[in-house]
Amino acid sequence: MTGAAAASLRIGCVKYLNARPLIHGWPGPVDLDHPASLCRKLAAGQLDVAFVSSFEFLSDPLYTIVDDVAVASDGPVYSVVLAHHEELERIEEITLDPASRTSVNLLRCLLAERGITPRFVSPEAGGAEAVTTTRARLLIGDQAIRFRDRYRTNYRFWDLGAEWKRITRLPFVFALWLIRPEVSEPQSIADRLRAHRDQNLRCLNEVISAQTNFPPDFCRYYFGECLRFRFSEIEKKGLLHFRSLCERHQILQPNRAALALV
Repeated sequence: MTGAAAASLRIGCVKYLNARPLIHGWPGPVDLDHPASLCRKLAAGQLDVAFVSSFEFLSDPLYTIVDDVAVASDGPVYSVVLAHHEELERIEEITLDPASRTSVNLLRCLLAERGITPRFVSPEAGGAEAVTTTRARLLIGDQAIRFRDRYRTNYRFWDLGAEWKRITRLPFVFALWLIRPEVSEPQSIADRLRAHRDQNLRCLNEVISAQTNFPPDFCRYYFGECLRFRFSEIEKKGLLHFRSLCERHQILQPNRAALALV
């Protein structure tokens, strides 16, 4: 894929820190937005390819997945957490973050597996006051990182990546590159995205030095200890197990379609 082709590609990527090793330095315009907004644009044909929530593929598997590239965790992910005061069983209500359907539905599955059935409500104005003795708050992405830094001693933080690993012994896949079915040369696009990821991981210090909103030490910890950027066989098993749990808890209709990879 040439530089000119990359520049003409309508590409979108989540605006969170977790995707910087995948998109930093891309030789063309990139629509940086929240996952839910990017999913809408991709579904409407306003983007050719987008790095979005993995649940978007599970709910509408018309897309082709770029093989071997993901944002996943194999334990604590740090940036997808439930902030709460009391034991989980005492939570009556959870304020959701609507930006990512993957994280919302992962939370639903994890709570259902524990037999916990709180009410889910839309976000309210304000920040920390949304968390009370009976109300918790789901936080994702950069907002979760900043919230944890600011309120680290105020609340408990239930890391959804850690809980997923505990109950499944599998990694969890949060986001994937998805290509629309009518896009030409998907193999070339996928090869370029994989190569770009590889280059950024080889030069990770350059990616880290370009981040102005988070300290370098945190970025090294986050990229190195919390995240995985591969979509290998074990991550695929994790994604398919997530699909199974979503079906078990009636979040998705049963679907045994194979993953469409390029």
